Amino acid sequence: MLRVKLATIMLIMFTGMALPEMVAAQQRVTLKDALTYALQNNARVRKSKLDILGGRYKVEEVRAQALPQLTGTAGLTYNPIIGQLVADFGGQSQAIKLGQNWNSSAGVQLSQQLFNQQVFTGLQAAKSSEEYYNLTSQLTEEQIIELVANNYYQVLVNREQLAVIDTNIKNVGIVEKVIANQYKNGLARKIDVDRISVNVTNLNTQREQIINAVTQLENQLKFAMGMPVSNPIELPATELTQVTQLPVFTDSVDLANRTEVKLLNNQDKLLALQRKAYVAEYYPSLALTGNYTYSSQSNSFDFLNSNAAAIGYGASAIGLTLRVPIFNGFLTRSKIRQADVEIMKAKEDRKESTNSLNLAYENAKIQLRNNLNTIRSQRRNADLAQEIYKSTQNNYNNGLATLTDLLETENSLTEAQNSYNQALLNYKIAEIQLIKSNGNIKSLVQ
Repeated sequence: MLRVKLATIMLIMFTGMALPEMVAAQQRVTLKDALTYALQNNARVRKSKLDILGGRYKVEEVRAQALPQLTGTAGLTYNPIIGQLVADFGGQSQAIKLGQNWNSSAGVQLSQQLFNQQVFTGLQAAKSSEEYYNLTSQLTEEQIIELVANNYYQVLVNREQLAVIDTNIKNVGIVEKVIANQYKNGLARKIDVDRISVNVTNLNTQREQIINAVTQLENQLKFAMGMPVSNPIELPATELTQVTQLPVFTDSVDLANRTEVKLLNNQDKLLALQRKAYVAEYYPSLALTGNYTYSSQSNSFDFLNSNAAAIGYGASAIGLTLRVPIFNGFLTRSKIRQADVEIMKAKEDRKESTNSLNLAYENAKIQLRNNLNTIRSQRRNADLAQEIYKSTQNNYNNGLATLTDLLETENSLTEAQNSYNQALLNYKIAEIQLIKSNGNIKSLVQ
């Protein structure tokens, strides 16, 4: 028994020691993994889901106005002084008490709308509001997908720049050793040793800056995903692949599939229903009413005594209530005119939004073409810079090139490689915009 307890304690201790190691282990995250995680954990996405839930409760709130309204009432009254009524009986006046010292009553009241155009229009608006929250949630998801994808590629590009710096530091380190040996043998000048030392220091400084930038971008990515910033992640280096050809373009984009347009359609519907609700204020309303009340009176507080002399009686009534609006100071007319203004503003918003969506699509096509040309030219430029650097390095080793030539070609190589990586980033961002313009941004998650 003691051995079992010891084994259990050791297992718990082992688990406690192993758990932090599991938490601290880097999590390998692909673009699809990042997007899937964001759709489940991003705060804006989760809040939009709660808005959908809240919208359903608002629908229930409006629907309640069309359901029967049942109210219970109860009351207890003590009359220290009972009012009297003086009546004439055969020429003689006599005072009659009106009631008893204690009065109690309990009852229920029922009200049911039979015709109320405002309530019925409100039900239609509530259903459209539920659709509005669903579309808003979908739009939020698309915006988060775009944000996370852009951040993801920015991290990859900065890591590529870090790899470029590391390669350059390695190459310059080899040159530094060569110059140091030459200096010892009297074949190099002190200024050459100092210059290469300064260059190494500058490269290391740039490396530290890029490392900090990568860390900040990773934290920004994790924040957009809804992941704790303290969680370490690892991005596959193969995610940022070369681009060889453009996607298929169309002359115009079908905006009917865009969530923004669907949201505009829903807003138009809501504005039309709002105007209809204001017009319904001119309509009469009809409601069924009913009530039942049981009252009891007694000279003493003995309602709970079955043998008491309390007098009890019931009363009920059923009726119809017709409400006909006649004049409210042109209040309803003012509301309708305000609704007309909102509808006209919505039409202007639609024109602007449609033009903006078409602009984003056309700009994405232009950016993709330009970036592809830039990628091809920068790729050739980077390859050429690499050849020049190798040739210059070989010439320097043979005494046919100066250190200045070598450092200049090394800087040119770094700029060419970074320009190529930046062109890849610009292409990926433009590609995301094109996918979004086609209404297929969620295809990145599939």
